[in-house]
Amino acid sequence: MTTPSLPYSFNTVKKINSVIAIALALASLLLLNSCSSTPAATPAPPPPSLPVGTVQTSSVTTYQEYPASIEGAVNVEIRPQVGGSLDRVFVDEGALVSAGQPLFKINDQPYRAALNNALASLHAAEAAQANAQLEIDKLTPLVANKVVSDYQLKTAKATFQIAKANIESAKANVSTAQINLGYTLIKAPVSGYLGRLLKKQGSLVSPQDVEALTQLSDVHNVHVYFSLGEKDFVGFKDQYAGSTLRDKINHLPPVALLLADNTEYAIKGKIDMIDGQFDKTTGAITVRASFANAQGLLRSGNTGKIRLSLLHANALTVPESATIEMQDKIFVFTVADSNKVKKVPITIEGKNGTDYLVKDGVKAGDQIVLSGIDHLQEGVKIAPQKAADKVAKN
Repeated sequence: MTTPSLPYSFNTVKKINSVIAIALALASLLLLNSCSSTPAATPAPPPPSLPVGTVQTSSVTTYQEYPASIEGAVNVEIRPQVGGSLDRVFVDEGALVSAGQPLFKINDQPYRAALNNALASLHAAEAAQANAQLEIDKLTPLVANKVVSDYQLKTAKATFQIAKANIESAKANVSTAQINLGYTLIKAPVSGYLGRLLKKQGSLVSPQDVEALTQLSDVHNVHVYFSLGEKDFVGFKDQYAGSTLRDKINHLPPVALLLADNTEYAIKGKIDMIDGQFDKTTGAITVRASFANAQGLLRSGNTGKIRLSLLHANALTVPESATIEMQDKIFVFTVADSNKVKKVPITIEGKNGTDYLVKDGVKAGDQIVLSGIDHLQEGVKIAPQKAADKVAKN
């Protein structure tokens, strides 16, 4: 039995194993070298290039707006002063009427009858006085000649005085009847525009009615009322010149009225009244501004906003985009000489468009970062870029 021949000889296998061992040794050596060698250092990134600007002072006018209600200079409820049936209505709703113009007519027949009755009583009293005078004239010579006692003359004179008093009472009744008769024709007390007519012809009206017949507004001039809270009122007093509140009102600049559609009324108004006390419920005080309204464009019941202006002569402003808000505080990043940034809190006293008015925190000449501050950290060094000569522009 013969042994089959192998494809490789023993020496060949031995050589292959030696080559594999050498390769494994080289691989191990390379692995050890790679683990023990230190990686090359990564170069530090350059500082971020950010725009900066210089804080400067400028004159800025700011505006504050307050909700307001509009009323005519005179608002009158038209009410009947005597009761009765409404016979005539001379006007229409919303009409422009003049002072003294007839508006309503109440049935006057009962009041004419009352006037006639009062006149009749007056005439009777006058006749009684005349009769008492005749009695005095008759008794006077008889008493002088001692034909009759003076008691009768005294009685006649007392009767005369009673008749005289009755005349005065009758005259008062006549006057009252005439006044009540006059009240049956209701006239416009002032010129202005009428409101809705809540009573129609034929309605029974009375002075005790809960609802008025209508309302009449004189809107040649209108009063615009708005409220200031206690804090705003203190600021209001501090911001404007004058030693007294009346002086401050006299020195106030004209105010603007924004209508309900946010358009500005063409005529400026003037603040002319501040209420004498705060409302205990709302903690606010009422202020009144007056506006001319010759064209009648404004009506009682309109709403709008009063816009107050305030000039800041030397204001420090920073763009709102250059600030960041954290925990109810507003910060800016100032740039030091070493180009390192510092997060500084600022105090805001107002706003003008997209700029904040700064009360405290920065000063004129400070350099601040204008943008790219969302991820900026305290003490980071930057490469400043001059974005503008100044931050604040008038």
